[in-house]
Amino acid sequence: MSRPAGRALVWLDRVETGLIALLVLAMVVLAGAQIVLRNFFETGLEWADPLLRAMVLWAAMLGALAAARDDKHIGLDVLAHFVHGKTRRAIRIVTLLFAAGISATMAWYGYGLVQLDFGGGNTVAGIPTWLVEAIIPLGFGLLALRFALRAFLPPRNEDMPVLAPELP
Repeated sequence: MSRPAGRALVWLDRVETGLIALLVLAMVVLAGAQIVLRNFFETGLEWADPLLRAMVLWAAMLGALAAARDDKHIGLDVLAHFVHGKTRRAIRIVTLLFAAGISATMAWYGYGLVQLDFGGGNTVAGIPTWLVEAIIPLGFGLLALRFALRAFLPPRNEDMPVLAPELP
């Protein structure tokens, strides 16, 4: 991999990880505030619960992308544990390409969902519903791309660093 491409991937990984951390932190703070407001002041933020549900959706999709990035996603490749060499490599390619195909299909239908809600005027905590749902086609599209690329790369193991070494 070329040095600029390696740097771009390192920065992309950092941004992705930072977004997940920021999103989870915001969810903890917002949920904590809701608990305090409800238990001690008998009130709450009307918009917080729908926003938290939307944030969980976004965190789940970003987390799935990070898992696929680090080759830590859930895999149903039982057969691969009983074979070795080229057969194992072939099974890995087939299963990852199958996952890419399923993810691409989910992205396609997610896009249809976003189209249905686009311009509808519905909101989640003041955010247009289609914008909240946009993570579905975007996330699954990126998952499809990531799975397809991972199919032709060597698997990551625990001895390999998740991120490339620090670049100056």
